[in-house]
Amino acid sequence: MTSRATMSWPSLRVSDWTPTRDTLHMWTQIVGKIRMAHAPLLNHWWQVTLYVSPRGLTTSAIPHRSGAFEIEFDFLGHQLDVRSSDGGARSFPLRPMPVAEFYTQIMDLLDQLGIEATIQPRPNEVDPAIPFAEDHDHASYDGEAATLFWRQLLQANRVMGEFRSHFVGKVSPVHFFWGGMDLACTRFSGRPAPPHPGGVPNCGDWVMVEGYSRELSSCGFWPGGGEEGAFYSYAYPEPDGFAEQEIGPEGAFFSTQFQQFLLPYEVARAAPDPDRAVAEFLRTTYESAADRGHWDRSALEDNPSRWHRTPTA
Repeated sequence: MTSRATMSWPSLRVSDWTPTRDTLHMWTQIVGKIRMAHAPLLNHWWQVTLYVSPRGLTTSAIPHRSGAFEIEFDFLGHQLDVRSSDGGARSFPLRPMPVAEFYTQIMDLLDQLGIEATIQPRPNEVDPAIPFAEDHDHASYDGEAATLFWRQLLQANRVMGEFRSHFVGKVSPVHFFWGGMDLACTRFSGRPAPPHPGGVPNCGDWVMVEGYSRELSSCGFWPGGGEEGAFYSYAYPEPDGFAEQEIGPEGAFFSTQFQQFLLPYEVARAAPDPDRAVAEFLRTTYESAADRGHWDRSALEDNPSRWHRTPTA
């Protein structure tokens, strides 16, 4: 019998959808850059991200003149939707097509809605960085795989959101960074961090300096690092002894290749209670960073049920 956990945490081998993954990565970069062109800077580039939605990935409301618009990848209906606060709406099907065609279509669609979209027309954090208008190499779209990836994100977003609720200090939303194609949530100690050295492909060092300007513990999920993707956790700056700390659950480990803790998605999915396995990974790796980094945990953490009351009627 298939358990509810197995149905909720779908299996998707990275090797089975790599061409679609890499194409979708470029498509999300284009959409994310459109959001970045219109949204004011928030600390650590929080204004550029996408969010898991009930149907896929969305920009949420993007300010435009005196109104707003939204772009959403619908991985159930397999279309790209743009909706404007003035009532305008446009869409086009998500299907196998080169990045160059996707780029042309979305720019034409925005033009039809009267939305300006001047962006840097090439990707970041990848090498080579093929300009969007010239990228005919990435042209795959497996709709079933895209839906399964979104369902993986749904589970990660839900468990990471619960983990986030235990922290009352400065903490990011659970959001999707299109540069690395990862869902992330970051906690901060409240102290400044040394300038990040940079070195990320096709991304200015100054971008990393802003992103890592405060001491942090970050966790997330991305479609790499394991046969079916992986949950990750790292600290910046990395405190002494961080990598040697014991963490859970069984199957999680510190990767010297990626310089972070990893929990392969397939290990979490196969656990008797995947939610509990992922939650244990997030908690123990954060505690390793906070304890080794001497964070003021009593001031930064609290019980999210602290205002819970038993109904009286």
